[in-house]
Amino acid sequence: MINELLASTPNRGTLHVTRLAGTREIPLAEVWRLSGLVAAGLRARGLGAGDRIGILAANSLEWVVLDLAALRLKVVTAGLEPGKFTPTGELMERYSLSLLFTDRPCGIPGVEQLTTLLDDLPGLPGTAGAAPPPPVRYAPDEITTIKFTSGSTGTPKGLGATAGSIDSSLDAVQDMFGHGPGDNLLVFLPLSLLQQRYWVYSALRYGHDVTVCTYESAFVALTQVRPTVVMGVPGFFESARGQIERHARRTGRDLADAARDIFGGRIRYLWTGSAPADPATLAFLNRLDLPIYEGYGLNETCIVAKNHPGAHRAGSVGQVLPGKQVIIGDGGVISVRAEHPVNRRYAYCEPGDSERVFGPDGVVRTGDLGHLDADGFLFVLGRADDTIVLDNGRKIVVRRIEEHLKSSPAIAECVLYCPAQTELVAVVSPASVPVDTGAIAAQLTATNRALGGDQYIHRVVVADEPFSIGNGLLTSQYKPRRKQIRAVYQRQLGDPRKGIHAA
Repeated sequence: MINELLASTPNRGTLHVTRLAGTREIPLAEVWRLSGLVAAGLRARGLGAGDRIGILAANSLEWVVLDLAALRLKVVTAGLEPGKFTPTGELMERYSLSLLFTDRPCGIPGVEQLTTLLDDLPGLPGTAGAAPPPPVRYAPDEITTIKFTSGSTGTPKGLGATAGSIDSSLDAVQDMFGHGPGDNLLVFLPLSLLQQRYWVYSALRYGHDVTVCTYESAFVALTQVRPTVVMGVPGFFESARGQIERHARRTGRDLADAARDIFGGRIRYLWTGSAPADPATLAFLNRLDLPIYEGYGLNETCIVAKNHPGAHRAGSVGQVLPGKQVIIGDGGVISVRAEHPVNRRYAYCEPGDSERVFGPDGVVRTGDLGHLDADGFLFVLGRADDTIVLDNGRKIVVRRIEEHLKSSPAIAECVLYCPAQTELVAVVSPASVPVDTGAIAAQLTATNRALGGDQYIHRVVVADEPFSIGNGLLTSQYKPRRKQIRAVYQRQLGDPRKGIHAA
């Protein structure tokens, strides 16, 4: 698939770039032409196969063009997420970057402004009258990019992603969903996350539109561009549910009409993953003719399983994709074997990290707990690391309890701890400020009545401010950073007088 898109010029499809101020439309043929000019400029500066550049910037047309230019030269990109990395000479040295492109002011040698990349094209050496680079071909095990883990367990680890792993994932997705002319896929998560770039590659190969924006302008894009497919983390769709409900109350329209107003009225399906989705939100959207399909994957495995129109089972993350094998080990721990693995070790990590995750035969130990049903649907129960062992020896898988507590509209996120191995204490992120402590207390009672026994929650500590990426308590994919949350609220967790107590 990668080689096919590199061998031809797209003749259909549009890239929509949305900002809060509006949307710009660029034919994919023009995006391809610009990427050829940028590739010529990089080549004139001596960059070629195996060299590496970094991109540390918010989503933009320039991000897309530079990534494609590098792909056309076999220059490896390192997608560096803003807020997680800072443009410095040390960063360039650590990741062996020939150039680093950023959208931040920076006067460091070798660090260039991405925002002026296209404005500077006419004056770039090697671009005037330059022929586009000849098509290159990737072998399945050749690396196209360095991607980084979310950092939920510490410093982000770097992983070289192979062309074969991208191909196999996109082929499987295309078989399930059949993206083509008439579709417009909305991308608002950072392009530094490789999977978000999948949908740009898909547009070039299959002739559909793609919209690129930032999280802040995602709801603007929904109404302006009216996409047919939206890829988002569960937190985004929970926010969308709130917007639909508020819009319905404000306008007097029914929920179905409000959903069409918010999402633009052309949705074919919604895609979610990266974290557990709220079953109530999934059911809400499905009732409003916004079919939403949950899937499962990791940076180390790409997409492993996906619900889709031909095979969907509530509560599961879908059937395992062709080319992937799920192995359920002792205690229900999930491992994954791939026909085309992302890689067999990390490129950048602490000593021992690769050995803990990658087996000698290439099998990835995910650290998740789950099971397969008789029809091959995968059910993920939680993280093995997040299993709490009580002083009576009982093991508690926290995900089910956290999801039940989160079912209250007053609670945005919930993380469960056992400070002294004797009682469960939750730290919750409030859904709004001022905090609705009455609703949180009521949900605590409801959860304890529903689950009880060893799953009884004795106290709830309400976070001083909602968890966010900005305060370091959520990852870029809006997952709670458990270690950091515990460190921030260590005193309250250890003090039995603090928090909302169970009735």
